[in-house]
Amino acid sequence: MAAYSKYLTARHSAIAGAAAAACALLGVLGKRRAAAQHGKRSGKQALQNNEQKEGKKERAVVDRVFIARICRILKIMVPRALCKETGYLLLIAVMLVVRTYCDIWMIQNGTVIESAIIGRSRKDFKKYLFNFIAAMPAISLVNSFLKYGLNELKLCFRVRLTRYLYEEYLKSYTYYKMGNLDNRIANPDQLLTQDVEKFCNSVVDLYSNLSKPFLDIVLYIFKLTSAIGAQGPASMMAYLIISGFFLTRLRRPIGKMTVIEQKYEGEYRYVNSRLITNSEEIAFYNGNLREKQTIHKTFRKLVEHLHNFILFRFSMGFIDAIVAKYLATVVGYLVVSRPFLNLADPRHQNSTHAELLEDYYQSGRMLLRMSQALGRIVLAGREMTRLAGFTARITELMQVLKDLNGGKYQRTMVSQEKDTDKKPALPLIPGSGEIINTDNLIKFDHVPLVTPNGDVLIQDLNFEVRSGANVLICGPNGCGKSSLFRVLGELWPLFGGRLTKPVRGKLFYVPQRPYMTLGTLRDQVIYPDTLEDQRKKGISDQVLKEYLDNVQLGHILEREGGWDIVQDWMDVLSGGEKQRMAMARLFYHKPQFAILDECTSAVSVDVEGYIYSHCRKVGITLFTVSHRKSLWKHHDFYLHMDGRGNYEFKKITEDTVEFGS
Repeated sequence: MAAYSKYLTARHSAIAGAAAAACALLGVLGKRRAAAQHGKRSGKQALQNNEQKEGKKERAVVDRVFIARICRILKIMVPRALCKETGYLLLIAVMLVVRTYCDIWMIQNGTVIESAIIGRSRKDFKKYLFNFIAAMPAISLVNSFLKYGLNELKLCFRVRLTRYLYEEYLKSYTYYKMGNLDNRIANPDQLLTQDVEKFCNSVVDLYSNLSKPFLDIVLYIFKLTSAIGAQGPASMMAYLIISGFFLTRLRRPIGKMTVIEQKYEGEYRYVNSRLITNSEEIAFYNGNLREKQTIHKTFRKLVEHLHNFILFRFSMGFIDAIVAKYLATVVGYLVVSRPFLNLADPRHQNSTHAELLEDYYQSGRMLLRMSQALGRIVLAGREMTRLAGFTARITELMQVLKDLNGGKYQRTMVSQEKDTDKKPALPLIPGSGEIINTDNLIKFDHVPLVTPNGDVLIQDLNFEVRSGANVLICGPNGCGKSSLFRVLGELWPLFGGRLTKPVRGKLFYVPQRPYMTLGTLRDQVIYPDTLEDQRKKGISDQVLKEYLDNVQLGHILEREGGWDIVQDWMDVLSGGEKQRMAMARLFYHKPQFAILDECTSAVSVDVEGYIYSHCRKVGITLFTVSHRKSLWKHHDFYLHMDGRGNYEFKKITEDTVEFGS
């Protein structure tokens, strides 16, 4: 008996004590703050220093705000009472209950089998062993159904939340505004992919890790109270809570160290991504040795921190082993052995040796399972704190998307008092200007040309262009040429005045480095339209071929193998071919106005002349940024900006002095 007691009690109590290490989180869950958020990329941190100092940071705290946030997101992931997600939630709940009863049955059946072995009862051994073998498929099926439900629910939640966020993110120009107008979120790609996945996994794991352990604890306390009395489970719970409080106080630095680790990991990933993104420029500069130093320096910071983290966990492991394992073993001995060593206990006064052993087996294992359930609740508490961090980040993303779609954004504004000689400017209020949609007219009426951060490029811009009058825009770098187009394309907000222009679909922009989409050769010409859109417009592939011929790209169709061939067109097409492809795209859409931003710099002069002549022929009015003197003859007006806040808009005549080369 002593041998069995030593083995079983130490084993059960040690595992139970291991769960004690974290149980204190149940008592301090409402006060604990999760400082761990993903580190911002180091290259973008400088842009946000002001916000981090002045703005109120989002904190990952398990409190009423967290509950409100999680409920808001859950309404997105579970939109109605009768849906697929609800079915999986019910499936998981049922399987958790069934598995708990399976666990109790296995404890009881296993105890009877071991009692039969010790009692040398061949009949009972065969009977209960056969029962166990017969129940194995059913128990295995329950576990498989539970895992299936959890995995499907994670996927369903991720699909719901991802679709919702991308619906908001890709609404109008929100994706552009988030990266260029608003600087509250520096890494939306990570939020939309990794953080959404981790959030959904954490929610489902929390649901599983809370539901079954609570059910287990209720059932096992009921069983243990009838077996060894209420004092045993109560003593174990008390020790777990006390030791948990002690260990939680010691583990506090882990949160801060995790934050630093994520920050250094983010910096390390960022310097590697910069090397890939700018590989051509670095190769031209022969900068591989310099980049190696940068990468090694960043990696060395990460490694040094990880060494310190490992040392801290080593010291905590030493204390954990004493408090949560060996001292817990002592408590386990006392709890389990008390009713057996008390000779006056009426429960065992008339029990045989086999009955004592069977009762001891069953009580010890139930105590073990209860301790494991407490441990899972503790881990669920940690998971809840971690979930609070993801919830704060997802909620912040949702709020920023809502603000941007409502025309609001937050950005560090530059000082407006740097030019004391100028008259005091009116307060800059984003979105205070008025946009009027009218066909065949672009008119700037007392519109200040202002960057999103409040830098005034031109105080008062006034000019009018009607369809058929091409405008050449010139001036030094940084004078506001591209800024004018961003305001005209409604990418930047109006800070005042009145802008009259066609609707967005009747204004087209052709950049110097055209964007080639993923897809077929046809997709490059009709972008952003789809094949269905092309058919609705009644434009045949033969007409698309004519567009390519107009820009001397007809040979591409035969060279690449037809309209439906898929290639990496950014690499397949040369610089000049991409610019001419963008012009063919312009002919396909036939807008009222087109903005050409140095988009023919890699095209020969004769092809360029033909393109401009064809645009005038089909009725496309052009705003052109170019330094080529050969283009002046294709324009009727010019807009010159000097970069000091002044501009002139005049008609091009024979006496006009041409700028450029």
